[in-house]
Amino acid sequence: MTPDRNKQIGRVARALVRAEVDHGLAELVGDPDRPQGWTLLLNGTAQSHVDLDDPTHLEFEYVRRLGHVVDLLPAARPRVLHLGGGAWTLARYVAATRPGASQLVVEVDAGLVDLVASRLPADGLGIDVTIGDARAALTRIPPGTADLLVLDVFAGARTPAHLTSAEFLSAAAAVLAPGGVYAANVADGGELRFARTQVAAALARFADVAVVAAPAILHGRGFGNLVLLGSAQHLPVDELTRRAAADPFPARVLTGTDVRRLAGAATAPADRTARPSPEPPPGFFGRPPDQNEL
Repeated sequence: MTPDRNKQIGRVARALVRAEVDHGLAELVGDPDRPQGWTLLLNGTAQSHVDLDDPTHLEFEYVRRLGHVVDLLPAARPRVLHLGGGAWTLARYVAATRPGASQLVVEVDAGLVDLVASRLPADGLGIDVTIGDARAALTRIPPGTADLLVLDVFAGARTPAHLTSAEFLSAAAAVLAPGGVYAANVADGGELRFARTQVAAALARFADVAVVAAPAILHGRGFGNLVLLGSAQHLPVDELTRRAAADPFPARVLTGTDVRRLAGAATAPADRTARPSPEPPPGFFGRPPDQNEL
């Protein structure tokens, strides 16, 4: 959904494409440093960055961390379910780095899918896209068939409440293959009250849980993205820790007692009490200024 840092802020973008889609105004902003690089925004909130010339380039910090998870999957041709499409950034990465992977992207906004398909085509990459609600789609996925399930769904800048509950997490876990990995983009800040509930839900459902995030976020100094991981088997935390530490903006990987300490006294929300993720600070994930319309 949203970048931890947006290098385009304060720069002049190459071009701007605007289109009304089902859930508001979508914009494609050219990356001034990459001839075929584009940032997708929905209602002013950055959703994705893609480079059509180099799909292995992952601009947003949290997407790079998800890329590490993809790299460490044991299956040569993993089966990946993406809940939330955006511009299909991670799906393009999987297609480039794991040829033959089976991928399904679930996106609720049909107009957005049409825009991405026409302006940022992914023909021949083996990415299947279906229109629908992410949670409803889980009921149509055969149990035990996903090696990786990625939750990256945002309505504006917030994850909808029905995708933050213990019941949702149980439904997501049910579609994972043995050893499959659940990976969620969790946006929060400050005391991380929302993130703690998501960690608590994962601890109640998975044998192994990890959290990948920038130290500043973990220490309550800002708003940003945490990557929450869960699996019935051991996660590759040692290699993930090395890769996250070597990133341009390094991240910590919390496991074991550190994850339980992060959850603290938080409890997993039920459907009846679940809330969407918190609003980010005003303008935090806004679009770059000084753009030129096509």
